Formats: sequence, structure tokens, C-alpha cells
Amino acid sequence: MSPRPISPALKQTLELGPPILFFVVYLWLRDKSFTIAGTAYDGFVVAAVIFVPVLLAAMAALWRLTGRLSHLQVVTVVLVAVFAGLTLWFNDERFFKMKTTIVYALFAGLLATGLLFGRSWLAWTMGELIPMTTRGWMVLTRRLTLAFAVLAVANELVWRNMSTDAWVIIETFVFPIALMAFLFVTILGLKDEIEQDETG
Repeated sequence: MSPRPISPALKQTLELGPPILFFVVYLWLRDKSFTIAGTAYDGFVVAAVIFVPVLLAAMAALWRLTGRLSHLQVVTVVLVAVFAGLTLWFNDERFFKMKTTIVYALFAGLLATGLLFGRSWLAWTMGELIPMTTRGWMVLTRRLTLAFAVLAVANELVWRNMSTDAWVIIETFVFPIALMAFLFVTILGLKDEIEQDETG
């Protein structure tokens, strides 16, 4: 079933709103501590837990409005919920920080597995959005596999060697902007593949 069209601005708000809200909530709570059932939680842990229902609500609204969610979005939501739960359970912010590494590494691994079988699972996920030739999808998949792998390594370096404030800023803004810029430049370079009609 083809997704129902919605306003691009609304779509961007639903997709980017939760991470930005997490950033704002973290800045508000980062120096505070909350005692719940006898356990003290710092502001980061509380912000991570708040992020989950916000993300679920946004994805539910997106699904309601468009009629579908991408497989990448579904996997991301599940992993965010799991690692936020681990962060709360163990009262350890490292789980939520590692979540980003695992998400990027999982995407890289899944795409690489498809490539081993000579397939672009990216085309299966996004084929309805971009009319591209098989060759174009394979090129884009190889490059995006590398990009996800680089981001996974970068996240490990950032959260293990930099402050939590720095990680939150990079996680919220730098990684998504870098990925969007990479996709834009890559797809622009594959313009001929997008314009070609394999059936013609």
C-alpha cells in the first residue's frame, strides 16, 4: 500500500521533534536528581525515559497520517525503547548512549548482509519513495552501509571520550545532519540512475 501524502513540514516535525525535545528536556534536567522508589536518577536518565513515549506518540501519529512506517523507523523505535528501559533498570546512562552505536551498526550489518546476497534491502525499504534503477540502489546501499559503519564508530568515540553534554549535542544534531548531507550528495550524484526507467 502506498503511503498517504502529508505536509512535508508535519512529517519533519514528527520525525525530528522527539530528538529535539529530548535535547531540550535534557538541558532542563541535566543538573537535577529525582528519587523514585528509593532510587536516585539523574536528569539524563529521566530525559531518556521521557523520550520513549514521545517517540512512540510521534511514530503512531506518522503511521496514522501516512498509513505506513519504514522498517528502519520500526527498528529504531524498538531499540530506543529497549535501551531506554535498560538505562532505567540499571540506572546507567551508558546503555542509552550505546543505543546509537547499535542502531547504526545494525543498519550497516543488515545492508551489508543484503549486499552479500547481491540485493539492496534499502530498495526494499525505500523503493516506493525513490524511483531508482537496480544499479543505483546497489551503489547507494554500499555507500550508506559505509556511512552507518562510520557513524557507529564515531558514536563510540564520542560517548567514551567526551562529556555527556557534547554527546547529546552531537547525537541530536551532528549525526543526523551529517547523514542527511551524505544522502543528499550521494543521491544527487546518482541523478542519472534516478531518472532512468528500467522498464523503458
